[in-house]
Amino acid sequence: MGDYKAKLLTRLDARDQVKEWQREGLRVVFTNGCFDILHAGHVGYLTESRRLGDRLIIGLNSDASVRRIKGPLRPVCSEEDRAAVLSALRAVDAVTLFDEDTPEELIGLLLPDILVKGADWAVENIAGAKAVLAQGGSVLNVPLLEGRSTTGIIERIVAAYAGERQLTARGGGDRGGTP
Repeated sequence: MGDYKAKLLTRLDARDQVKEWQREGLRVVFTNGCFDILHAGHVGYLTESRRLGDRLIIGLNSDASVRRIKGPLRPVCSEEDRAAVLSALRAVDAVTLFDEDTPEELIGLLLPDILVKGADWAVENIAGAKAVLAQGGSVLNVPLLEGRSTTGIIERIVAAYAGERQLTARGGGDRGGTP
């Protein structure tokens, strides 16, 4: 399926990769999230995060983690699909999964130079911030693109197709044939 698979790392391989980049004098940026249905807000956020350093590694919530955080109907896309899509982005250098509710343990293992979250997070509430700051790193916020969210996309899809289901149930709404 392509070169993106080379960017998918186990937790320990991610740790080793971060250490190697840092030995090379590169500044490593870390961010995390569910990234369920990738949208322009995600792309802008990840592009801006990558601009803050030389390499960007993503901590991706596993399917089980997303279900605990977002509810039983999420994620819409599997962890394998979400990892593949993120890995295909030019701004992303590596992706690793985590199964916990927060990436605190993963961040403590990786110890990136810069930890990034969206502007909607206060620094004191960002998981892993203490570990990054304790080793001399930075914790930064990146602005979010207003009106963009996976939840919003799902809500628009449900609203748009709710009437379609009703038409289909009544025998109408066939999109594939002649009138």
